[in-house]
Amino acid sequence: MHYKFQSSTLKNKLFIFDIDGTLTDSVSMYLISVTQSLLSFGITDIDTDYNNYKHHTDSYALRYNYERNFQNDLPDNLLDDFEEDLVRQMLNFDPVKEIMGAKSVIQFFRDNDISFCFATGALPKPAMLKLDQCDIWYDEQILATSKTHESREGFVIEAIERSKSFYSRSDFDQIISVGDGLWDLKTAQNLSLDFIGIGSKNEAKLLDHGAKHCFHDLIEFKKHLF
Repeated sequence: MHYKFQSSTLKNKLFIFDIDGTLTDSVSMYLISVTQSLLSFGITDIDTDYNNYKHHTDSYALRYNYERNFQNDLPDNLLDDFEEDLVRQMLNFDPVKEIMGAKSVIQFFRDNDISFCFATGALPKPAMLKLDQCDIWYDEQILATSKTHESREGFVIEAIERSKSFYSRSDFDQIISVGDGLWDLKTAQNLSLDFIGIGSKNEAKLLDHGAKHCFHDLIEFKKHLF
């Protein structure tokens, strides 16, 4: 199920892009990197059922596993160290590849002055490395991450506020979250945002949970932007 966007109204909308699994083919590699990084900090009892976490974010994964291992609060400086180590772990793998059509979609948005931003459960430096490896354009000013908010709702709201400043807008006629995961959909629903599902892997699940518009891939999504 999907709709056709009218090109004349696209400039009044804001599209919020998830990164892992939506723009970059990085989910499996990144979960391994998270696990290896946690181990490097002496966290040995790791809950690797990441899909069932309360928050699907790096900052929550670190705090949750640290506190359950050491029965103590997370030290203030450890999130920064974790972020740096995640980059080191990622560099043990081959460079990330884009989800087919990702670079083209982002370039289309830029070429047509359509407002967009990025909201990701990753931390900033790992997120930027993935985008860099895929040669996908971004600006840090419109990149919201779990560095400041453990919950997806928190950094999605931050992405919207960053976008208002970046694009010099007081508001948008419509805000659309674009993602591949059920947590992306739930966050959009919690914030009363519109949602577009990307990818066939979770399409049935997304539709079952109330998604109204899903595309098999980004190429199909782009075709509906004209």
